[in-house]
Amino acid sequence: MLPWRRSAAGAGGGATSGGTPGGTPGGTPGGTATPVAPAVPRAVPRRRPGRLAGAATMDLAGAVVAGLSVSWLCQHLTSFSGGFGFVVVAYLAFVAAYVALVSLRDDGPAVVDALMTVLLTSAAFLALGALVLVVGFTLWKGHTALVHWNFFTQDMSTVDAASPLSVGGVGHALVGTLWTVGIAVVLTVPIGIVTAVYLDETRTGPARFVRTVVQAMTALPTILAGLFIYASLILTLGFQKSGLAAGLALSVMMLPYIIRASELALRLVPGNLREASASLGAPRWRTMWNVVLPTARSGLATGVILGIARSIGEASPVLLTAGFTTYINVNPLQGPMVSLPLEALKLVGSGEPSLVVRGFACASFLLLVVLVLFVIARIVGGWGPGNQSPRQQRRAARASAHDQARLARLTGTAPGRTDSLAGQR
Repeated sequence: MLPWRRSAAGAGGGATSGGTPGGTPGGTPGGTATPVAPAVPRAVPRRRPGRLAGAATMDLAGAVVAGLSVSWLCQHLTSFSGGFGFVVVAYLAFVAAYVALVSLRDDGPAVVDALMTVLLTSAAFLALGALVLVVGFTLWKGHTALVHWNFFTQDMSTVDAASPLSVGGVGHALVGTLWTVGIAVVLTVPIGIVTAVYLDETRTGPARFVRTVVQAMTALPTILAGLFIYASLILTLGFQKSGLAAGLALSVMMLPYIIRASELALRLVPGNLREASASLGAPRWRTMWNVVLPTARSGLATGVILGIARSIGEASPVLLTAGFTTYINVNPLQGPMVSLPLEALKLVGSGEPSLVVRGFACASFLLLVVLVLFVIARIVGGWGPGNQSPRQQRRAARASAHDQARLARLTGTAPGRTDSLAGQR
């Protein structure tokens, strides 16, 4: 209802509030009550955080010009010099000028949004630039050795500082990496996923203790995993340095990462899926096997690949437990082995130009292997919960048709009838 306002005439006529002497609101001179329309707020255009409109683009361009001009003046009027100082001063002046220009047109929240957008975008470009610089520099330094096929098939047993790039390669390191990482994956993936399921399904004291230990192990230096295997297996039990010992060391290092990532992936599964499965009479193990694990497949695959990528670049655990060799050793149970990161470290540290090129080529190949692993994880993991690829949609349609036909055989009705159960039950 609209609020009512008493007129001045009503107060002079002695009428009661609301209109006539009888108290009925009306239009009489003794007490006229007129409705007051509520105030309509002024329409404010919707602000889109992080978006650049026409005026914001002009502010950004003006701030860039101002930053470069201030840095140029500081370099010519003062004793400051150097490219790094020029960039730092130009950036600080750019940020200050952009905030000042935005504050002339917008209010406080818009100024804060503009400042945070500039800072976060700059940080993202800085991180991306550093990544591109590292990858590009590594590939550029080692591309002359990567073009030779012998680099992937031969070892370094017959190579010296004067040998050309057409002789020798990192075949022995490639074989050692496959063995050590393969052993670690076979050991850690089942244990890690089962432990993650246990931590996700239980809330007991032992589960909290296991979760605390896993979180503590993720912060331990990786060399401690190599020292543990070296002290327990090689020194105490008398095992020799081999690919198996290196694989055990990498598995100790990989296990907490896989457990942690897998537990987080299982927690992201919506609870209504578990409730729907339980309402249909499925036990907990079947709910976990047929509902939770397929839904969290993308996160589980990502966790496994992250653990592999974390372990494939380690050199110190392999050096302590597998030793170093320049020959190809295909037996992981005896004899030393070498991995790709350890081989790259040794070659780059040699100081010889030809060996340094081979070391950068080994590091480049390791980068390519990690990239391929992430692509495989994306393909195997699918499109994530709630999203299905065309192949997954066809598989779900076939499974639905199969279930419908099985239900029709059990009830004795024609397939495709949705009201048959209601008519026969």
